[in-house]
Amino acid sequence: MTDGYQGATAESIKHHYDVSNDFFALWLDTELTYTCALRADGDTLESAQRRKLDYLIEGARAAGTRRVLDVGCGWGSLLKRLVGTYGVEHAVGLTLSDSQAERLRELALPRTEVRVENWLDHEPDGTYDAIISIGAFEHFARTGLSRAERVAAYREFFDRCRQWLPKGGRIGLQTNIKGNNVQMDKQTVRDLLFIMDTIFPESEIPALSEVLEATEKLFDVVTLRNDPDHYSRTPGKAERTVTSGCRESSSKPCDLPLDRRATSRSST
Repeated sequence: MTDGYQGATAESIKHHYDVSNDFFALWLDTELTYTCALRADGDTLESAQRRKLDYLIEGARAAGTRRVLDVGCGWGSLLKRLVGTYGVEHAVGLTLSDSQAERLRELALPRTEVRVENWLDHEPDGTYDAIISIGAFEHFARTGLSRAERVAAYREFFDRCRQWLPKGGRIGLQTNIKGNNVQMDKQTVRDLLFIMDTIFPESEIPALSEVLEATEKLFDVVTLRNDPDHYSRTPGKAERTVTSGCRESSSKPCDLPLDRRATSRSST
């Protein structure tokens, strides 16, 4: 990995995502779409996750384009949607998880490419028409950094994205964001420590102000959403999936503080 990277190490990413694909299949949707869905009344977990993907694809103006980059591509649901539904000619996915890459190679999605590669090491063959990143940004600054160091780490990511996009090109970003709680009870503190130590080691959730500061003079924020209620309902649907499909499983996904989606365009 490139020297100077301030995010979670590849080992920490594998700690979470390489548990086993079978485990994640227990409680994610059929396409193994991770992170918060975008809910509407009457949704299934699958339809809510598709709505999330569609929202970000449309916000990034990725439909019908030549090349799209997916930073933190997971098990490939966005890549599949891009080439299968939205007519993208070529979609590139970056992941640090060997298990995710193995599944994608088995799927052999047409017009897609998966690389086990950090975004800081990525050297594209040409520019991208759009970039989308879902649930990876939380890993771009490890715990223990100062605010200034976190902002610098995020800014490096946005600077790379700007270099890879044409003038006016857009990035669709979904990330968890720290809430505004100034007081927490003991159970909340224990839950957060469990997430930091066991679920997402070496990863610190950003503050919204840090994300926005990191984009200054690189991207203009076009839209911004805050959907904490959608996040809290996504694990609920996943839990019911586990309960109905595998009642002996004691696994339960954790709810994280806040979820925000942002679409930005390159500053002109």
